[in-house]
Amino acid sequence: MNNLPTVTKNLLIINVLCFFGAVVGEKYGFDLNGICGLHFFMASDFKLWQLITYMFMHANLEHIFFNMFAVWMFGRTLEHVWGGKRFLIYYMVCGIGAGLIQELVQYGEYVMVLQDYQQVDTGFGIIPMSDYLNMMNTVGASGAVYGILLAFGMLFPNSQMFVFPIPFPIKAKYFVIGYAVIELLLGMSRAGDGIAHFAHLGGMLFGLLLILYWKKNNGQFYY
Repeated sequence: MNNLPTVTKNLLIINVLCFFGAVVGEKYGFDLNGICGLHFFMASDFKLWQLITYMFMHANLEHIFFNMFAVWMFGRTLEHVWGGKRFLIYYMVCGIGAGLIQELVQYGEYVMVLQDYQQVDTGFGIIPMSDYLNMMNTVGASGAVYGILLAFGMLFPNSQMFVFPIPFPIKAKYFVIGYAVIELLLGMSRAGDGIAHFAHLGGMLFGLLLILYWKKNNGQFYY
C-alpha cells in the first residue's frame, strides 16, 4: 500500500471507508447509500452534490471489490504517467460525466414510459410516482473506472492483457473496444437489470472528451 501513488491510495481508502460506513450505518437504520447515492433529478431526494458522492458508494462487496481492483491495477499506472493532479481531475470528470449520462437516460425513461402515470406497480405493491422516482438511485465508481480503462487503452494500446475467461492475451485497445461494445449491447437489451450500462459508457465518453481536450491544448496527454 505504501508503494501506491497518493491519489490512487486515497481513492481506495475513501471508497473502502464509505462502503463499511454504509454497512455499519445500515445496522443502525441509517441509509448512507440513500443519502449519498445519485437520485433522479426530478425526485425529491436529489441533491446536486450527489453527482460527486455517489461514486464513492457501492451496493455490495462484489461491486466495490471489482471497481477498486481496477483502480488499483490501472489507476496507479495513469497516476505515475500523468501525476496526481491530472489523474484526480480525470477520475472526477469521468465519474461526474457518468452520473450526468445516467440522469439523461433516466429522464428518457421517464418521458417515454412514466410521465403519464400517477402510481407505479413495482411487483411488490403499488406506490405513488413520487416514491418510485426516489427509488431511482445510482451508486458506484464504475463510470470513473471505465474512464480509467479507456485512458489505459489509449496510453498503452498494445499492452498485452490476460482477461478471464479468454485463454490468450489481447491488446489493451481491443480490450477497451470490446468492453464498450458489450456495455452498449447490454444497455440496449437489458433495461431494468439494475446496472447503469450507459453510465459506464458515459464515463468513457467524458474521459475521451477530456483526453482530446488535453491533446488539443498540449499536443499530448501523457505528462
